Amino acid sequence: MTIKDNILEIIKNLNRPVDQEEIAQLIGVKGKEAKMVYQTLKQMEKENLLSLDRKSRYKLVDLDNSFVGQVDMAQKGYAFVIVEGREDIFVARDDLNTAMDQDQVLVVLKDKDRADGKDEGYVKKIISRNIKNLVGKVSKKPKDDFAFIIPDDKAMNYDIFVKAKNLKGALDGQKVYIEITKYPQGDKNPEGQVVEILGYPEDQGIDVLSVAYNHGIRMVFPDKVLREARALPESVSQKEMEGRKDFREDLIFTIDGEDAKDLDDAVGIELLDNGNYLLGVHIADVAHYVREYSATDIEAQKRGNSVYLIDRVVPMLPEELSNGICSLNPDQDRLTLSLLMEISPKGKLIKSQIYQGLIRSKARLNYTDVSKYLEEDDQEAKDLLGPDICQALDYMADLMKVLNQVRHDKGAIDFNFAESKIDLDEKGKVVDIYKEERRIANRLIEEFMLITNQVVSETYFWQELPFLYRIHEQPDEEKLRTFINFVRGLGYSVKTGQNEIHPRELQKIIEDIEGKKEEMLVSRMMLRSLKKAKYSEENDIHFGLSSKYYSHFTAPIRRYPDLQIHRIIKDNIKGRLNASRIDHYQTILAEVAKHSSKMERLAEEAERDVEKIKKAEYMVDYIGQVYEGIVSGVTSFGIFVELANTVEGLVSYSSLSDDYYYYDRETMTAIGEKTKKTYSLGDKVKIQVYDVDVEKYAIDFIIVD
Repeated sequence: MTIKDNILEIIKNLNRPVDQEEIAQLIGVKGKEAKMVYQTLKQMEKENLLSLDRKSRYKLVDLDNSFVGQVDMAQKGYAFVIVEGREDIFVARDDLNTAMDQDQVLVVLKDKDRADGKDEGYVKKIISRNIKNLVGKVSKKPKDDFAFIIPDDKAMNYDIFVKAKNLKGALDGQKVYIEITKYPQGDKNPEGQVVEILGYPEDQGIDVLSVAYNHGIRMVFPDKVLREARALPESVSQKEMEGRKDFREDLIFTIDGEDAKDLDDAVGIELLDNGNYLLGVHIADVAHYVREYSATDIEAQKRGNSVYLIDRVVPMLPEELSNGICSLNPDQDRLTLSLLMEISPKGKLIKSQIYQGLIRSKARLNYTDVSKYLEEDDQEAKDLLGPDICQALDYMADLMKVLNQVRHDKGAIDFNFAESKIDLDEKGKVVDIYKEERRIANRLIEEFMLITNQVVSETYFWQELPFLYRIHEQPDEEKLRTFINFVRGLGYSVKTGQNEIHPRELQKIIEDIEGKKEEMLVSRMMLRSLKKAKYSEENDIHFGLSSKYYSHFTAPIRRYPDLQIHRIIKDNIKGRLNASRIDHYQTILAEVAKHSSKMERLAEEAERDVEKIKKAEYMVDYIGQVYEGIVSGVTSFGIFVELANTVEGLVSYSSLSDDYYYYDRETMTAIGEKTKKTYSLGDKVKIQVYDVDVEKYAIDFIIVD
């Protein structure tokens, strides 16, 4: 029996509050051992297993009525507490007990039921404050010896009080990055101090910079990291080449976007005499240069991944690594971890082997030229690529189609979303927004990286070694049921088992809706019904890929989990995975997985917010313009409409003058009370851009006949 179990048993049997000295006495410990019991009691209080009464005595928590969760603030001042494994709990503004967005809290359910049937609670205790820094605008009157910082994040329910001496010279209207020094108490606002002055909102680049800082993205590398990076060699030495498989004579090349600089994957292919393909995927050996627990490694782990913010990249590694010695630049010797796979013409993996490799890329190809050749047999592209590369690309295209068919037959879900492409001028102003289609070259590289990640993951799973997996769990039962009912309401047939669905059924829906007015909306609803993929030290399915084994191996320049498993693979290849190293990896991998998943979500949020800002900035110049769009969402407060360029705006019900509209949750439609006119997902409508609020990323449309 553990100390925790012993403590719980004692308090349960006594059926009354007990102080820490009595608990130690009943367990039969003194001195240092008693201190361990006291520390355990404090930890159990944090974990919501115990609570303290007014006399500092411990008692059991009513676990049926109280939960630990994270606050998710709404802009209107109320919040939801997100509790793992159950529905979110609504908390009214007056019941927050000074809790702020992202705080971890103990929430207790109220007895009364809400009209919508949802649970409501109140915050009893704040366990931990999770926002330490934020970005906001200075609001200061000339004669005042203080200022308030109005947070950019509208979910923040407090302005931050800052004394004049802690403003660092920041002026009224400027954007600043601050540290919270004192959290709210009673009716007092939180207090803080300015860490950095970013500039005025209209200054070039401040909009993107503010988003990055607000999401806690580390913009500057510490001096020690930069010194380590600058000390790295610019080329591979003869000694570093020893013991590696030499691929330098093979036809190997990279395929990336025109503006990519961190080239961390290269590919090569041969058609063997037996008719099989020999596919080589060569990944930069970043772990050779980034040693475990070096300053660069510690910083990379904190960052978790590179972040792409339209006009700038915030890299995980300094450019001496990401664009230099680790980038698989053409005509340069580079160290790799190389996976060779023999694959049959039907897509079956015959055998595979991972090597510590040495390559010299023969060309730096881009998606546009490769797609022009493969899609159009474009003569200019053909001349640019040359006959040898064209032949290799033909083999690759054939193999890509086979691998894609194999995945399709297994039931992998292949969302065909066109991404927004936002072009900026040299001053950071948006000049155009349009849809960027996935072309054959993009799909080719995606397919090769997918099979590489799957093969590496399965190989290490069966070796029963510590590893990091990329998992995508079964969908949430309730969300899936809601989605399936909606799709069936549209007339589509969906087969389900006992509270389960095979991804093949979802892929079938995607095929059935292709080209129809509801295609985009059903795809989005499906995506929202699925859980988010994450990293884990324990293997589990990847539902979306319909795969039992999946890991991230192919991007160690920009993702820390890839770099982490490269170390394990290298230790294994070199015979260094002894009991001590295995124990080491088993100790650290859970935290690496958890932190990497968290940083990935932060990066996604930052990228999404920057895109929203830039779209709002762009539409300011088009107020009054009329466009045709598609209804992309219907809610209780209005109708969302998406334009052909992916910009989305809100039509509020109050702007619809022809009738009073209400929201029908069952059919997800807006219905006119008198006219019975409806607005449904996928409907084409003509709108006029009515208003834009860049700070709130809000674009308002009105419907015109």
